[in-house]
Amino acid sequence: MDVNDLLTEAYGRLPDLVAGALDGLDPERLRQAPADGANPVGWLVWHLTRIQDHHVADLLGAEQLWVTGDWAGRCGLRPDPDDTGYGHGPEQIAAVRPEDGGVLLDYHRAVVERSLAYLRGLGPADLDRVVDDSWDPPVTLGVRLVSVLDDDLQHVGQAAYVRGLVTRD
Repeated sequence: MDVNDLLTEAYGRLPDLVAGALDGLDPERLRQAPADGANPVGWLVWHLTRIQDHHVADLLGAEQLWVTGDWAGRCGLRPDPDDTGYGHGPEQIAAVRPEDGGVLLDYHRAVVERSLAYLRGLGPADLDRVVDDSWDPPVTLGVRLVSVLDDDLQHVGQAAYVRGLVTRD
């Protein structure tokens, strides 16, 4: 298996995982935290998608889909390219108000499709290119892509867990 196949396989699994976490949740359940200070499913899915959109757009040298589409308004937010959820406090988390799970899933699928198109064009040598030299050691493209995938997988797992907590009746 080459690197393109490996990365596209891994990133390509995310939409089904996101769909499972969102399945059947109405807007109220999307915004329901299982406990004070905990993140709701809607915020977790929004955040993991924002991180991927933010980072992949940067790698492409392109605008984020969050900014160019109508996703922000449908989540009750402004299309701020710097708002990815990183460092959000309770008020900012509560401000993420998707109209339904479909908007989150559609945004996520659009982001993943763009990521997959990008990944399909990469070769092994591309992964060694430094994309951020502000770290020691500098961050390569391969490390950045694995970091985004790792973040997404952790957050979608959290979303699935929280879904179970808020739907147990």
